[in-house]
Amino acid sequence: MKKIGRNDACWCGSGKKYKKCHQRFDEHLKQLQQQGYVLPKHKMIKNEEQIQGIREAAVVNNGLLDYIEENIHAGMTTEDIDILTRNFLAEHDATSADLNYQGYPKSICTSVNDEVCHGIPSKDVVLKDGDIINVDATSCYKGYYADASRMFMIGEVSDEAKRLVEVTRECLYKGIEAIKPYESTLNDIGRAVQHHAESNGYSVVREFCGHGVGLSMHEDPYVLHYDPGYKTEVLVPGMVITIEPMINQGKRDIHIGDNEWTAYTDDGKLSAQWEHTLLVTETGVEIISK
Repeated sequence: MKKIGRNDACWCGSGKKYKKCHQRFDEHLKQLQQQGYVLPKHKMIKNEEQIQGIREAAVVNNGLLDYIEENIHAGMTTEDIDILTRNFLAEHDATSADLNYQGYPKSICTSVNDEVCHGIPSKDVVLKDGDIINVDATSCYKGYYADASRMFMIGEVSDEAKRLVEVTRECLYKGIEAIKPYESTLNDIGRAVQHHAESNGYSVVREFCGHGVGLSMHEDPYVLHYDPGYKTEVLVPGMVITIEPMINQGKRDIHIGDNEWTAYTDDGKLSAQWEHTLLVTETGVEIISK
């Protein structure tokens, strides 16, 4: 860590003196480092002003997903979901972080059945009874970002599809429960997700992961949904991350489709995903966007 004087401005950008802001925090981190923990970089820690900005972005993002949940139905196209997204964000003075991100052409991701993630809304994809769909939204409001996704079951779905959706949500919450400030690491999140998925006969996609978020759409650290077998950062207050496990009904193998965005299961079986934006606090975790 860069040395800083007690009366210097704190590295977090709060405008407070270091001794009144993050000095004791850094001293705690040094103790953790001596115990063998991998420390998060300062850039992974948000100050109070930034956290409040992310919360405000989350109000929009949560509202967007609520709005979609109220209107999604069999017979609509995934392009209709994109239109709902554009209209809602415009009405709330917000923008989609997805649109034009590395060339992505739409304002939201809609992944149906065997689509693992990054499904592109299309007027040719009509939702039908029995489908499951993940809708993944990242909203930008006043320069801050919030990210979440939900699964929707269209009409009467099979028991097998319903179980996958439910267990995937449980995987997300097992990951959240693993967060113990100053004690657990990112490995603990991945281990909890992987254990719950595999104990239920499912597999965890490894090509995509959660991530830091808030000041941009994707930030450090990576949040793996399995235990990689090497040390990862300890979880400390001020970290804002997503957990977003992608759980396959069959094998974990996937491929990218012809549009160069959408990931599919290799075996054609179903995939599900849930995602929350989370703040690590002094006492646990706050769910910001869901």
